[in-house]
Formats: sequence, C-alpha cells, structure tokens
Amino acid sequence: MAKKKASSFLLSSFLSFLSFLHAKPLSRKTPTTLYSKLQHYSSLDKNSNQVVVCDVEGGLLRSQSKFPYFMLVALEGGGLLRGLLLLVLYPLLCCVSDELGLKIMVFVSFCGIKKKGFRVGRSVLPKFFLEDVGLEGFEALNKGSKKVCVSEMPRVMVEGFLKDYLEVDVVIGRELKEFHGYYTGFMEEEGKVREGFDLKELIKIEEQEDIDIVGFSSSTKIYLVGEKDKRVWHPLPREKHPRPLIFHDGRIAFKPTPTNTTFMFMWLPFGLILAIFRLIIGVSLPYKVSTPVLALTGMKWRLKGVHPSNLLPQSSSVYSIETTRTLIDPIYVSIMLNKPVRAVTYSLSRVSEILSPIKTVRLTRNREKDGNMMAKKLSQGESVVVCPEGTTCREPYLLRFSPLFTELSDEIAPVALNVHVSMFYATTAGGSKSLDPLYYLMNPSMCYEVELLEKVDTSVVRKGECSSIDMANHVQREIGKALGFECTMLTRKDKYMILAGNDGSVAPPK
Repeated sequence: MAKKKASSFLLSSFLSFLSFLHAKPLSRKTPTTLYSKLQHYSSLDKNSNQVVVCDVEGGLLRSQSKFPYFMLVALEGGGLLRGLLLLVLYPLLCCVSDELGLKIMVFVSFCGIKKKGFRVGRSVLPKFFLEDVGLEGFEALNKGSKKVCVSEMPRVMVEGFLKDYLEVDVVIGRELKEFHGYYTGFMEEEGKVREGFDLKELIKIEEQEDIDIVGFSSSTKIYLVGEKDKRVWHPLPREKHPRPLIFHDGRIAFKPTPTNTTFMFMWLPFGLILAIFRLIIGVSLPYKVSTPVLALTGMKWRLKGVHPSNLLPQSSSVYSIETTRTLIDPIYVSIMLNKPVRAVTYSLSRVSEILSPIKTVRLTRNREKDGNMMAKKLSQGESVVVCPEGTTCREPYLLRFSPLFTELSDEIAPVALNVHVSMFYATTAGGSKSLDPLYYLMNPSMCYEVELLEKVDTSVVRKGECSSIDMANHVQREIGKALGFECTMLTRKDKYMILAGNDGSVAPPK
C-alpha cells in the first residue's frame, strides 16, 4: 500500500500525459515479459514519431535510493550540520512510507536555502546522476524523437541533469514552495505539478501527428523494470553521454550513501588532526625527508616516464607548463625537480599563499604586465611553473591553453599531472577557496601522478615560423596524449558561467 501511495504522483502524471495524447490503452503483463519487451525495444532503430516517457527513479537510474542525492543537497547546499541531521534521521526514513520519507528529506535538505543561489542541481548532482544511469534504460529512452522524464524528486534537483546532459525535452517533477526567495522545505500538492504549462506546446507536437507512446518504469506503468532486472544493468559509458560532463562542483568526491556518509563524519576529527600534521611536515622539512613521511600517512605521488635528471640539467632554471588539477600542482612539480620553483597563479587564496612551501606570484590578466613579470623571473634564473588553463578541471579534459607562455622562452618543459582523491575535492567554483588546502589534506588517501615530457622548442614562435596559438595547441595535444585526456577550447569563463553563474574574475591583488 505504501509503495502504491508513493508512486501515485508518477502514475497520475504519466496517465495525464497519455490521456492528453489520446494514447491507446495497454494491457498490464508480467514484469519478466515486459522487461524482455523493453530489451527488444531498446535494440530497435530510433523512431521519429515516438514519444518516450520515463520514470527517472524506476526506469533510468540503477539505484532505487534517493537518499544520496538529498544528502548532496544537504551537504553542498546547507553545510555539514544539515547533512548530519539528515543522516541521524535515516533510521526514521526506513520506518515510514516512501512519500513521508521523501517529504522529510526535502524539508531537511531545502528548508531555508536561498532559491537564487541554489546551483547544486546543475553544478553538483549531474555527475552523480550520470554515474547512476543504466545503459539499458538510457538506450530505451533515447529511441524516441521526444523524451519526457517524470521524477518524484523536486524538479530543481533533476532538471539540469536531464536537460543539459541527457537532452530530455520535458521534465516533470515536484515543485518546491518558497517564501521571500527562500525554500520552505515543503512541496506543492501532487495535483498542482502540471499546472502552468501545456504539454502539447512543450514537446512541440501537432494534433494531427501520428505518434506512438512508449513508457517504462519499475512501478505500475507500461513497461515494468524490476529491481532484480536492474541489478544486471550496466553503467552508462562516458563516450555515450549525449553531452560530456566536463565541469562539476562540490567538495564530496564519493557517493554519500548512509554507510559512506557515516564513515565521513567519523573520519572528520581524525582527518583534521591528520591535515595539521601533514601541513607541518610538508612546510618544515625538506622534500627528501617529508615525501616518505607523508607517504606513510596516505599522501603519495608517483613519477611516470623518464626521470627529470635525464631530460633537464640540475643546475639550470626550468620553464615548465603543467595541467591544472588542483592549486597544489606546482608543489609536486617542485618535488619532482627537487628544486624550488615559483608558481604563477591567478585565483589563489591568501591562505593558500601563506601556507604554500613554494613562492607564488599572481597574474593580473593584463597580457603585457603578466608577460613582463614572467620574463623578468626567467631572466633572474628562477624556475617558473605556469598553468596555462587558468583554472582547474576535475574530469579527463584539458581546457584551452593561453598562448602567452609560448612567447617568453625558446623552450619549455611540459608536465602532465593527474590526481586521485578518496573523499574530498580540493577545488571549488562556488565555495570558499581558502579551504582548498584543508580539504585536500583531510583526504584519507590521495595520489599525484607526475610526468615530465620532452622539451618543446618554442623559438619558432619568436622567429615567426609558427603562431603562438598553434604552439599552445600543440603543447596541449602533447599533454593530453600523455594523460589520455581530451582537448577542448573551453576557458575559465566557461567553467564559472556553468558552475557559479559568473565569469570567474577576481579582484586584482593589492
């Protein structure tokens, strides 16, 4: 009875949609028969006159639990205390009906959250939703010329993921009530979900069109998908994403199931002490001593490829270009070279500058001033590390390289870096950058992979034989090839517009 009541919203929305399109009544059959029909349907060619209606939780996602997604909203949108409250209430959620449990999670996660500043649905959740999409469900959904998705979760949570990355045409979800620009934590009544829009207008079909309606779900709809069937579903491969997920935000690097979230809260006090210890060791001791000590605490790094001593003279200054995974990247370049370097950065917080064991200098985004500054440091014999992407990227993609670095020296040393963390991301677009070092050092384990590539002759740029843009693209391709990353023409501005709704500019240094 509880399950039927919990699915009443989806069923009523779906049946309303079918009646609107004058769909023919379909008979209900056993789940096994219907699942085999779904498999057969997903293998057919795309039908240009077909509208596919899908229940997100039942027919698209492999997991039935909605708890991790509300935990992400609570942690990333409300903070640790809100997330802890939701975790404490989890035993209660297991004892009540699905509908009441949903209302409790919505209230705890959204109550008091400012509507205008809420971007978790577009910047954080898409990554975790995409990792949970089943290949079989996606292939069936993708056969229709028009795709409609229905969800029990609030529309603000799922709309960005469905429209931006799965190219869904219409998203039907629960609407949240608000008061003076803040979410109250209550949802609109089920009957009001469909008010305010015209389905005919949304999916752009005409009255006279001959269309076929296909729906699938794990509840009482047309094609039934049982939990046993979904256990053998495969995750959706990255190469099959309609639109690639290049940027995402948030601090949580794992799926916050009840077990994982409990472990995180238990780890926090130990992680804070460990972070302080790691910081003291890293700042006070030389690299040859601190590296093995830090490795014992789970803070490791691995050198790939040829040893730097075989490519670079130890006594000479080095002008290196690196990928940007976190703001700690230049430190590992310094460790690899076993010599002090100066990191040229743009949006490094004051706290990170103070704690950094290497010297840093800020860019002003004035091409002439920045070029003169870097040329001066190189002429003084300093080893300079430049991050031409201008910002970090967590996924296996490289952003556009600024061509300025190719005009300052006759040769450069490209460095390919990648980092793996176990609990927290050390970067943020919408949060406080001052906490970046703390979150990185609090990880139970992390590993940097560093590879020094062959030197690149950039004297051809000064001679006019090659443009600086072509040279920058060449260096980007070489680093991308070494890492197995895809090169893009996206920039810092693109990242911040997607994740934070601004152009990512910062105030000039005083």
